[in-house]
Amino acid sequence: MNSYKVRNMIFRLAVFLSVCLMTAACSNEAKQAGPPDTLTSGTIQISADESFRPVIEEQIKVFEGSYPSTKINAVYKPEADCLKDLFRDSATRMVIVTRGLTPQEARYFDDTLHYVPRSEKIASDAIAVVVNSRSNDTVFSLQQLQQLLTGGVSNKKVVFDGLNATSTIRFAMDSILKGKKFDNNRVQAVKNSKEVLDYVASDENAIGFVGISWIGNPEDTAQVNMLRKVKIAYVKCELCVDSPYIKPTQAGIMTRRYPLVRGLYYILKENYSGLGSGLAGFLQYERGQLIFRRAYLQPGRMSFNVRNVIVNEKLKKE
Repeated sequence: MNSYKVRNMIFRLAVFLSVCLMTAACSNEAKQAGPPDTLTSGTIQISADESFRPVIEEQIKVFEGSYPSTKINAVYKPEADCLKDLFRDSATRMVIVTRGLTPQEARYFDDTLHYVPRSEKIASDAIAVVVNSRSNDTVFSLQQLQQLLTGGVSNKKVVFDGLNATSTIRFAMDSILKGKKFDNNRVQAVKNSKEVLDYVASDENAIGFVGISWIGNPEDTAQVNMLRKVKIAYVKCELCVDSPYIKPTQAGIMTRRYPLVRGLYYILKENYSGLGSGLAGFLQYERGQLIFRRAYLQPGRMSFNVRNVIVNEKLKKE
């Protein structure tokens, strides 16, 4: 074999090896540049409104149990802090709060990220009014609640899960105060919903406001035990012809006979089919909606009918 043929073979071998190395390098870069998570695998961080913590923890527990390759790192915060994470923290993939994006917020994301985060209503819950187990004040109208918050009732202490930035405070301002201001001498602030319940349990003159998922599930042992220390109050139905007083039961939420009802939304900052999309799909379809139903909230995406039945009627013998 002459030297020309040898050099030609060496040249071809070198070209072949170079192409292989370049192909391998490009493939490796493509893998590294691809999404780090999928619909059913990976790890993401979300921020959730603390007033929904019990039901969201249950949702995540079931989701991760169904998809063992997933990890949802949830941080529970006041609603305003969750929304700050959505805007300022690139690691926060999803927030769970009581509203969707405003048109101004949608335009901001469209301008900065070139897409608008997806948001959907997934459930409705209620704000429960809780009193000490020894208290005789268990029936309120919206006007009476307004008087409590503005200092019109002097011997009561009103307790919230923080005076600033919480969804419970915002709801009270919009739906109870309606333009009036809190009496800061009467309204107390604690860190979270559990501390609201503990405060009311220890003070006969205290009245607290918490999300119903903290106290309304009769199948939750901790909540049943807490109901030995506090009572859920009745609130007047403003729309009912007979003007009854209603507890924040699931039926009361679904029919809106209970007046202190709010929505629960996710906002997803993800423009590909990643783990955030997988969790969002879980929350809004059958399994996630059934978990909301079992937590005695109103599912927001699936219809569950309320029917009138006669429970004392005996079946006729044939």
